[in-house]
Amino acid sequence: MSSPTTRGVLYVHSAPRALCPHIQWALESVSHRRTDLQWTPQNAEPGCVRTELEWSGRAGTGALLASALRTLGRVRFEVTENASQGNDGSRWSFTPDLGIFHATTDVAGNICVSEDRIKYAFEASGGDPEAVVSELSLALGEAWDEELEPFRHAAEGAPVRWLHRVG
Repeated sequence: MSSPTTRGVLYVHSAPRALCPHIQWALESVSHRRTDLQWTPQNAEPGCVRTELEWSGRAGTGALLASALRTLGRVRFEVTENASQGNDGSRWSFTPDLGIFHATTDVAGNICVSEDRIKYAFEASGGDPEAVVSELSLALGEAWDEELEPFRHAAEGAPVRWLHRVG
């Protein structure tokens, strides 16, 4: 039985130019296909570049892409994977300072926080409302959003490329 197919987007928000070939090789190792990335300057970080890539492939491809890229160090990126039959959607965010963040998403791209995670936030807080807020902030990936937001705005109007038949 084959895995359901899905789609998603890879946003490389910033990377030093020297890492561009390594990023391309990492993507090609996941997709088993050549990629033709169009790099543009990242105004939020002079000397760095950015790119976007829409992809389609088997469910789980987003995790493979995130795993391949997180080993490269000074790269800021996000990978989204749409929900597919029998699979939730996902989002992975990575920054060199914060590391990797993963969240399950709904069909609109909203982060879904599980009942168990919410219970943990209450239990770990010891009754301190600020600690609950801190735990829920972590569960929502707010620190990653804050760090990546300037890079997202710098990308408005950038071209998007397609990567088909991943996996």
